[in-house]
Amino acid sequence: MFGTSDLLGINYSDYATIRNGSYTKLMKAYYKKAASDDPSSSSVSAATSTSKDSSKTLANIESAADDLKKASETLRTNGDKSLFTKKQTTDKDGKVSYEYDTDKIYKAVSDFVDSYNKMLKEGGDSNTNSILRSTKSMVNLTKANSNMLSMVGITIGTDNKLSIDETAFKKADMNTVKSLFHTTGGFGYQTSVQAGMIESYAKSEAEKANTYNKSGLYTYNYTTGEIYNTTT
Repeated sequence: MFGTSDLLGINYSDYATIRNGSYTKLMKAYYKKAASDDPSSSSVSAATSTSKDSSKTLANIESAADDLKKASETLRTNGDKSLFTKKQTTDKDGKVSYEYDTDKIYKAVSDFVDSYNKMLKEGGDSNTNSILRSTKSMVNLTKANSNMLSMVGITIGTDNKLSIDETAFKKADMNTVKSLFHTTGGFGYQTSVQAGMIESYAKSEAEKANTYNKSGLYTYNYTTGEIYNTTT
């Protein structure tokens, strides 16, 4: 009735709602109604609310979230383009075998790590509670997978950033890497879900960050949480 969620508390029904845009529509309707119900709104401003973050901060958050989702999608690609499709190799004696291309997999996971760290930095710079909560959830998710990540040469620093050891990674069992980053429900997928949530919250905040006052002037206010009209 209320949707399904996994052990890490991610509600996939809520995420699907956000992905298809209905969440944003609901938020717009909510703020529109709040403005019409508030008798003081017309005297203060035509805008209903303002963002706690600047447009630049929110744009950086959206960009970082999108990059992280793309990095995850690259690792989860199926079919002929899958990084986890074993390639045929032939040794000097003519013996044929099928192996993972560890160089390509390492490059993709390394890109994921870089994107994750960028998302962590940008999300941590936010003053918006929903963005901060989702960023914290992403960190908690990573910590919950720390043992498996360490098995493939990925460690969590004291600043919560990830680092990857190329030698250890390439010596690791690629089936473990596949479980972490390729499978639906794995660490990579779960992180992508969190990135999608953060991106949605940032877009919602961006709509509040750029507003017009009743005089038709484009107004920016990121610190006080208020918009003041000016008349001439």
